[in-house]
Amino acid sequence: MTAIAAAIETVIALFAREGYGRAEPAILQPADVFLDLSGEDIRRRIFMTQDAEGRDWCLRPEYTIPVALQHLASGSREPASYGYAGPVFRMRAQEPGEFAQAGIESFGRSDFSATDAEIMALTLEAAAALGLSAPKIQMGDVALLDALLDGLAVPPAARRRLMRAVVQGKGAEAVFALDAPEAQSEAAHAGLLKALEGQDPKAARAFVEDVLSIAGISTVGGRTAGDIAERFLARAAERENPVNAEVKALLAQALAVTGDPDIASAALRGLAEQASLDLARQLDAFDERTGFLAVRGVDVTQIAFTPAFARNLDYYTGFIFELHDPARPEQKPVAGGGRYDHVLGRLGAESAIPAVGASLWLDRLTGDRA
Repeated sequence: MTAIAAAIETVIALFAREGYGRAEPAILQPADVFLDLSGEDIRRRIFMTQDAEGRDWCLRPEYTIPVALQHLASGSREPASYGYAGPVFRMRAQEPGEFAQAGIESFGRSDFSATDAEIMALTLEAAAALGLSAPKIQMGDVALLDALLDGLAVPPAARRRLMRAVVQGKGAEAVFALDAPEAQSEAAHAGLLKALEGQDPKAARAFVEDVLSIAGISTVGGRTAGDIAERFLARAAERENPVNAEVKALLAQALAVTGDPDIASAALRGLAEQASLDLARQLDAFDERTGFLAVRGVDVTQIAFTPAFARNLDYYTGFIFELHDPARPEQKPVAGGGRYDHVLGRLGAESAIPAVGASLWLDRLTGDRA
């Protein structure tokens, strides 16, 4: 038995023991759902083909979306938990385009903190079963970061720039992105932005949509003309009301917070009190999740939390985490996941379905360690 096959057998048995039934969605998947959820950028990284009717298909680039589609197709309205393991196909720098992935997905449970802790604890257990007993653990919380930005009333366009900088790993320095609108875009659309300043939002949106329609633009990167219009309006509003120095200073302080979950929570509560921000609900949920992790045997003092840690912030809605192999500090994560409550709705669910999951890269976990 190869190392990958043995790893698959090990993790599937572990997940089944915890009540995660095996899911095995088709390898050939409709490409449009990945493009809609992740934007056109993913087109460069997936293996695509077309059928006789000209519809785009792709080799399964990951499991989460296919498992979610399979769950929706079942018609079940009950909470469900799935485990999976098998090949996925995606272009990766200096790594094979076909590789083995395993993971778990939980849909429909309302006990968010307990489910989050269960997913993370099982991911740690699976990594340990494959030989990585003491990984480096990074954690963030998109809901907490969103609440902070809401409380500080950061304008949408500046907020997107900040989020992009956070995803790029810039930490507290991501605050500088608030003052750095895309120069090329700003210059190219300066006339339109100037025309929108101070205009009635409804009339301004109709004007932008008309301009896009005349140009023959209906969608760009999965965004509709209406979405694009909203971005122009947000940019115009930001030109009139830039982010002030006090807000930037508070954001820099928040993004610089780091430590285990208990230390980070105390620091963020102090910052919220200082700035008169109401983050109580998000921080209470944060602390509750920490408690559930401890109950599950996770040493929370070994978790490195910072609000500046991010994965894909368009995808995730709550807690996020990654595991890294300390023996390979230069390598990419060996596992990662988090909460993504909006995805099933975007895939066609009639109502919101809570969702959280994690994936393990089996090729990275079964390779030789220093």
